[in-house]
Amino acid sequence: MNTTGTTLVIGATGTTGSRTAARLTAAGHRVRAAGRRATPVAGAEPVAFDWHVPATHAAALDGVDRVYLVPPVGDSDPAPAMLPFLRQARTAGVHRAVLLSSSAIPEGGPAVGAVHQALPGLFEQWAVLRPSWFMQNFTGTHAHARSIREEGVIRTAAEGGRVGFVDAEDIAAVAVRALTDGQAPNTDLVLTGPEALSHDDIAAMITEVTGRAVIHRRLPHERIRDRLATQVPVEFAAMLADLDRAIASGAEDRVTDTVQRLTGRPPRAFRALLEEEMRRGG
Repeated sequence: MNTTGTTLVIGATGTTGSRTAARLTAAGHRVRAAGRRATPVAGAEPVAFDWHVPATHAAALDGVDRVYLVPPVGDSDPAPAMLPFLRQARTAGVHRAVLLSSSAIPEGGPAVGAVHQALPGLFEQWAVLRPSWFMQNFTGTHAHARSIREEGVIRTAAEGGRVGFVDAEDIAAVAVRALTDGQAPNTDLVLTGPEALSHDDIAAMITEVTGRAVIHRRLPHERIRDRLATQVPVEFAAMLADLDRAIASGAEDRVTDTVQRLTGRPPRAFRALLEEEMRRGG
């Protein structure tokens, strides 16, 4: 039974937004699914939305009381687009906001860190999800997944640094709790999987589970930056390369109990995700 109003899910066809929208509708919540095109999402009301087109914002917010915020993709400074929208959302009646950030970006840090810092002053009920790197980067449409399929190679500047890779389904499960529980978390939540793995570990596990030989090729920071700059804006490419360097220094070598604590079940391991992908013909 729906006990809330309408939830606006921004990025509703993306990695976490699609899963969050699906979980909300399955639980009987009213969902408005926002994307650059009004793409049908099962059980949800589609609406066209673009962070950089303010004319799309009012219709997306009409009748909404909570919102799941996925920042504009590839934007190294999203605050100028996001903060005016959030102020408009508060005026329109939104009382709870859940922001997707990153474990690598602290409050007040670069990129979406400025939005994180502003959120508590805008909404009485809020949460910032700070997931580690997605497991789906190796199985979906991400550059790593493509290079695995096409070349059997993962390229990073992360060296042997370990990461608590997290399943996007676990992120969505926490997002739903943060959006719908009687009391909002009113804090930031670092989300990881159950173990910290290096990219060498990831390559070995993919090889073992799929039978497809995959290696991790360690590249210098500058080469990763330049490769990424052919795919995303230069400033964003530099930031991503810097995050690889931070991984190499141990910044992401941690696991947390957040998924277990908020959902009541342990986070899924990478091997389990790979095995499911194999069963589904991945």
